[in-house]
Amino acid sequence: MADRYIEPDTPELRARWGGFAFTPAWDEKAKAAIARYPEGRQKSAVMALLDFAQRQVGEDTGTQGWLPIPVMEYVAAYLDMPVIRVVEVATFYTMYNLVPVGKYHVQVCGTTPCWLRGSDEIMARCKARGMAKGHTTDDGLWTLTEVECMGNCASAPMVQINDGNYEDLTAERFDAVLDALARGETPKEGTQDPDRHTVEPVGGPTTLTAMVDSNHDYRGEW
Repeated sequence: MADRYIEPDTPELRARWGGFAFTPAWDEKAKAAIARYPEGRQKSAVMALLDFAQRQVGEDTGTQGWLPIPVMEYVAAYLDMPVIRVVEVATFYTMYNLVPVGKYHVQVCGTTPCWLRGSDEIMARCKARGMAKGHTTDDGLWTLTEVECMGNCASAPMVQINDGNYEDLTAERFDAVLDALARGETPKEGTQDPDRHTVEPVGGPTTLTAMVDSNHDYRGEW
């Protein structure tokens, strides 16, 4: 995984994000998230509010969004908690971007199941398009991050791009997804294997076959 660091706090950063505040729509979501917690536990909504803040920044920048220091300070003040506690959460969970990202944040899983199924080829295709881990391309289109397991081992290798998961990838299928995004299209998410609908075995199941058409009770046969 690429090293994580917080974007330096500069006068330019303050000029751009120092006046950050939730829009009415995001403020409504924030209040709803806080209301889910009992009295005295409202600070537990910090993860939700950081996500909302990142998404609002994304709306402003045309990207997945990220968390400038002034934005984290705003969330801390909103929840009446120390800024360091908010920063601790933001730096611990990789779902939060600590530096600016491109329009498409390409997160390639390099954990063992994906690696065994060809994630090295996926990473090679990223590099062939000018991507480098931990960096954004000069055109602002792609940010590349290598991540740990994201839970799609049965359909490895997989890549998450912004909020979408793309699974059962080959180098060619991955290229097709990136080409579609670059054209402004919305490629189908999930498995990219034309012979699969979700993560069922290619060619159909070889065990418990009676379950295909009905909820068969096997207990009397065991």
